[in-house]
Amino acid sequence: MKTFLRFLSVLLYGGIMTHDTSAQAPFNGLGMGVGNLSRLSKAQTRSISPENFTGEKGKGGMSTDGPAAKAARDLGQGWKVSPYVRIEPGQTFTLAEIKGPGAIQHIWMTPTGNWRFSILRMYWDGEKDPSVETPVGDFFGAGWGTYAQLSSLAVCMNPGSAFNCYWEMPFRKSAKLTFTNIADEAMVLYYQIDYTLTEVPEDAAYFHAQFRRVNPLPYKSVYTILDGVKGWGHYVGTYMAWGSRSTGWWGEGEIKFYLDGDDKFPTICGTGTEDYFCGSYNFENRATKQYQEFTTPYSGLHQVIRPDGLYNSQQRFGMYRWHIMDPIRFEKDLRVTIQALGWMSAGRYQPLQDDIASVAFWYQTEPHAPFPKLPDRDYLEVK
Repeated sequence: MKTFLRFLSVLLYGGIMTHDTSAQAPFNGLGMGVGNLSRLSKAQTRSISPENFTGEKGKGGMSTDGPAAKAARDLGQGWKVSPYVRIEPGQTFTLAEIKGPGAIQHIWMTPTGNWRFSILRMYWDGEKDPSVETPVGDFFGAGWGTYAQLSSLAVCMNPGSAFNCYWEMPFRKSAKLTFTNIADEAMVLYYQIDYTLTEVPEDAAYFHAQFRRVNPLPYKSVYTILDGVKGWGHYVGTYMAWGSRSTGWWGEGEIKFYLDGDDKFPTICGTGTEDYFCGSYNFENRATKQYQEFTTPYSGLHQVIRPDGLYNSQQRFGMYRWHIMDPIRFEKDLRVTIQALGWMSAGRYQPLQDDIASVAFWYQTEPHAPFPKLPDRDYLEVK
């Protein structure tokens, strides 16, 4: 009965925080949803943008010398003087520094330039190593550097390059978000970070996201989505940018979750790549004989880049799977892998050597284990 009531509380109260006592969240300002919008709270709503870098109450729209000051010269202060920032090559710009306790609830941004060359990092409670480190495009489901509509509960990619994130990100002492431009050209960033200042439940874990890429995948090896995680938490999502380097079907491989000391064999073993991303049978539209894009609240094949007969010669795919209703829980450690398999003669599996990148999303207690070093710019680049 208790389990059922917890499940019901998620449906009624909303929010994507997946700890077991989720029913607590609506009453302290975290995880508001349709079912509890009428409930009053002492939580304080704040927002950081280039028009209010600190998020302080009553301090928005005060700039007189922002980058759009010339456009507003006939109107003056308060008339969209500082709507964006310009980030120079090699510069790390601090998007937000927030004193807690509280939680980030929504991030919107529209980065220009190469989305693999803009690195997003997040730090909780004064930690030295980031809990989030990933190219901005991959974090928002756009690893191939081109727009594709994505409509889900956790992430939305909207016209023309509007990145939106709704992952709940609690912190107790502080939150720091940075943006590093590793390109040779300056880039422009419009952004807004919406958060609440409120008490954070004891069992609220910290948000993490880690990027990886292998190109090409070595023959007869598996692709590692996540490894080396130590601590107590739950896995909540996968984004993959998968580039096929051969003809034929590429998604026969199984995803595997190794939990709490699993060695040779995992606790969770899927049945195929398209199955894990909640599709089936090649993601094929049987009427058109083509891959069928789809985007849903929890999963999707939202991007299919087809060969153009010239330089865009490889098929490329963008997929996501959010474990919002079915988080994968671990108490000590976690490793996640996926096979790259196609078909060869005589009905045999073919190990593939594809171009694969991913972002893993999870919550856990701190401190977290160090992340692998982010690849250099040449290795990150989509080729």
